[in-house]
Amino acid sequence: MSSSISRLAAIAACGVMGLTAMTSNANAQATGFPTAEESDPNTMGWMTGFPPPPELRITNPDSVFFSFPRMRWSVCHLREFLPTEQVSRGLGAPMPMEYALDDGIDAVTFRPLRGDVEEMTWEESLNANYTDGILILHRGRIVYERYLGCLTEAGQHAAMSMTKSFTGTLAEMLVAEGALDDTLLVSEIIPELEPSAFGSATVRQVMDMTTAFEFSEDYGDPNAAIWVYNAAASPFPKPDDYDGPEGYFEYLTTVGPDPEGIQHGQEFHYRTPNSDVLGWIISRVSGMEVTELLSERIWSRMGAEQDAYMTVDGVGTPFAGGGLSAGLRDLGRFGQIILNGGEWNGEQLIPAAAIENIRGGGDLDAFAAAGYADLAGGSYRGQWWIFNNEHGAFAARGVHGQTIYIDPTAEMVIVRFASFPIAFNSRIDPTSLPAYQAVAEYLMAQ
Repeated sequence: MSSSISRLAAIAACGVMGLTAMTSNANAQATGFPTAEESDPNTMGWMTGFPPPPELRITNPDSVFFSFPRMRWSVCHLREFLPTEQVSRGLGAPMPMEYALDDGIDAVTFRPLRGDVEEMTWEESLNANYTDGILILHRGRIVYERYLGCLTEAGQHAAMSMTKSFTGTLAEMLVAEGALDDTLLVSEIIPELEPSAFGSATVRQVMDMTTAFEFSEDYGDPNAAIWVYNAAASPFPKPDDYDGPEGYFEYLTTVGPDPEGIQHGQEFHYRTPNSDVLGWIISRVSGMEVTELLSERIWSRMGAEQDAYMTVDGVGTPFAGGGLSAGLRDLGRFGQIILNGGEWNGEQLIPAAAIENIRGGGDLDAFAAAGYADLAGGSYRGQWWIFNNEHGAFAARGVHGQTIYIDPTAEMVIVRFASFPIAFNSRIDPTSLPAYQAVAEYLMAQ
């Protein structure tokens, strides 16, 4: 992650770790933060009043807007802090979604993956994971819908790194249509990247994040590359003494090879600059900004209820790795299109071959090298996480708990927006992945 949103993980992951537990709630004790109920932005009263009193204001300077618990309000208000670019839904009427609400889902139980933890209900898991909004579709109908925290039906929420899966899907579409050759070297499409480590990688290696380059997203290290990336992509005026790169694209030209000699294709490493390289490739091939292509090919054709938007850097480049904000039901529409093999309302919006390629998964050995304990046996393909479980599930994922979870066997799509205090999904997966599986099994039995 970088630019305006590069601070999202940074602030949550390091600057506020000193908070102490404020409740007997087990999950809050484990994180060291107030509970979801205590930190609810409606309870906190952020930005209320005309004007809000100083103690309730959330402002941009020094990224105060993404310190916890302020972030629980900010995730629904990013465009009030940062410049953005529209993802237009077009001028047509929204496509209605069918409802078949199931009152039994809240009582579904599961056992978390790790630790000596008792069974938990689906409803209990929502606050445990600081859920702001959650939607479940089964066989194309909405069976569950909840809005919590800052989110309302008419609101938009930061998708964070779920943005990568939209970028990856656009790339897979271009590959399936023959407009993009994923065997080409990046430098053959973006000559400006030839001197960088990305120049010798293939497009596919960028899409699957098996590139090798020098980069650290260690937010606790003030000298880590993520801070150089952040400074380059900041949309705000640079200090007078700033002499670094300007914007995402210029930064990418400066990235060097892996210092340990790892070669492209050997190992999976989840690094956001890959997504911004892919965004550049998409734009160069299509002649359109990522926001424009997403609107033209998907958002304006799926009957979306709302425009989406993406944050941009100082030269107006959309953040292809994490800048999207959107409404809950619109992400549900997108997830259902993916589950349908690209078909929506009788029209093939996404080539079936693109979806098949994603679901086929990536290099298992390369993924295993990353050491994800709760995702063992998984892979990564086209900027999607492939679980390779018995249901063939796969997902778009973002820090602080963002998820589009697709279970083809159960014919189920789950969309979750959240504002978990810590920017590591490894802290959320133990009470999320088994919950998704339990709901899938429940729905299959209905």
